[in-house]
Formats: sequence, structure tokens, C-alpha cells
Amino acid sequence: MVAFLDVTGMTRWVSETGLEHVLADMVARVRADFRRWTEFERAPRVASHSSIGVIELMPTSDGQSYGFKYVNGHPANPNRGLQTVTAFGVLADVATGYPVFFSEMTLLTGLRTAATSAMAAKALARRDAKVMTMIGTGSQSEFQALAFRSTLGIETLRVWDTDPAAMDKLAANLRPLGFDVTVCASAAEATEGADVITTCTADKSNATVLADAMVRPGVHINAIGGDCPGKTELDGAILDRARVFVEHEPQTRIEGEIQQRPADFPVTELWTVLTGAAAGRTSAEEITVFDSVGFAIEDFSALSLAYAATRGTRYVQDLEIVAEPADPKNLFSLLSPARVMA
Repeated sequence: MVAFLDVTGMTRWVSETGLEHVLADMVARVRADFRRWTEFERAPRVASHSSIGVIELMPTSDGQSYGFKYVNGHPANPNRGLQTVTAFGVLADVATGYPVFFSEMTLLTGLRTAATSAMAAKALARRDAKVMTMIGTGSQSEFQALAFRSTLGIETLRVWDTDPAAMDKLAANLRPLGFDVTVCASAAEATEGADVITTCTADKSNATVLADAMVRPGVHINAIGGDCPGKTELDGAILDRARVFVEHEPQTRIEGEIQQRPADFPVTELWTVLTGAAAGRTSAEEITVFDSVGFAIEDFSALSLAYAATRGTRYVQDLEIVAEPADPKNLFSLLSPARVMA
């Protein structure tokens, strides 16, 4: 039997544990796995692109466990009443090859993306950061806000989206939770006074969501929307003024903001900052950019945390997806003679 955490089990676990508590645990788990980065298999994800979206597989292993995530990204889905991103994931035992955990990952991806963003900002943003701008207020936005509050203490938000209903949704969700939310009329207005700027838009295009003039010295930019070839959000001039940090450089060269720049454009992998092998922010005036495209180790961390927290509980159910005959060499025995004849 394989432990299965479905959407109902996931929502109950997160709600009953406390969303910000789960996010804090996720930040700690992702950070711990980034600090042992070299123990993992690391390769760019396997992506199948079409004109309307992308379907991806994101695998990795630390030699003891193997994990992968299936995830899509279809920006036009909300127009059809569907989500832009859906996902599920699996953990398996390397020693036997048997799957041990199967989980929904649409919600879990929201958690892990926000946790990774907050972990990076903790390492790179100014310690006195108080105001966060969010450009793009879709499905990821509330998770980002809560992760930044639990990790950096930020409660003041300035937001902008091309969809007024999305901004109203965010304000309705977050104001009751104690956030000070200012809905702005433009991206430029939203970035006024910002210490941290998060860009998270869905359109699959080379867009300039954040212009160079909007970024003042000392800002940390959490660029998480540009995550596939041909999709960017930042004015390239911002990259030239900033120090840029990435997850797995070969993947980010293909999918991240730095696809706008030459192959020798300098970047720093974030794990080296977290282990002390490289410097993070070096001054209060420096602009830092986390050019995040999402990486399989983050999904491995999220799956591992969810498995450890829910195994043996009422949140999971047993799923019979591995055929196990009494004689492991007699798979045929699972079929009755009558069924074989039929």
C-alpha cells in the first residue's frame, strides 16, 4: 500500500496545523535541503511545451529517496474556469524502487514556492525590510504574503494586477488576517516605498512587468513568474544593476530572467549563500534578485515534509497501486484462470 494525501487530506493537515506554521516548517525544510545541495541529483526539468502552455516532470534523488512532480502551466485556463497550475507528486524508496507516498501538489506547490521565496529573501533582503510589493495577485499571492510574514515579519503590502478582481480577492483574503493591503492603480505606484518586490504573473510572454525606473537601491526582487523559455517579467536593465541569485544555473539559463542575458552573465546559486560558500547581500544599497524558476529539490523537500507530517494519520489513505503477488515471481497468479480465459 502507498500512503496517499489527497486534496481533502492536504487542506485538513494545513488548516489544522496552521498555514503559517506549515510554511515556517517548509522554509526550514527547503533551507536544510539546499544546504545539502550536492547530495542531490540535479538536472533541468523535462518540459513539453505547446503554444498554450507547458507540461513538466521534475525529478531528483538524494540517494535514499527519489521524488518527482508532474506539473502544468496554462495561462489561459482561468478563462475556462480551470486553474493555471495543477500538480501531483511521488516519493519512492531508492533501495527497492517502490513508491511510498503519492500526493496532490497543486496546494503543496503553492506552499513550497512561497517557502522558497521567503527563504531566499531571508538570506538576501535587507534586515529592516517592512514593505512588500506584489505585482500579480493570482493563486500564489496569498501564500507569498503569509510566508514573508512568518519568515521576515512583513505585513504591509502594496499590490497591482491587470485584473481588478484578483486584487480584490487578495485584499478580501488577507485583510482579515491582519495585513495592511494597499490596492494600487499601476505597477509603478505599487513599487513606491517597496523593500521587497515580488513579480508573479501568468502570461507566457517576454513582458516588462517591472521597469528599471521602479527599482530603487536596496530593494530585493523576488522574480518568480518567469519560468519557461520566452517568458520574462523584468526589464533587462535591472539585471545589469543587480546581483542575481538562482537555484540551478543550467535550468535558469533556459527559463529564468537571465535568458535575456549572455551565457556568461554572472549569477550565484543560492545554496552557496546558505552554506556560507558565497556572499549574499553585501550592502544596504545593493539590489538583489532571486531569479526563481522552481527546482525539483524544492518539490522533494515539500513531499518529504508532507509525508513525515501525515504518515500514519487520518489525513492519508492507503492506495493500492503496486501489484504484490504472494510469489514475487508469479505476477500471473493475480489473474484468476476464469479471467484469463475470458
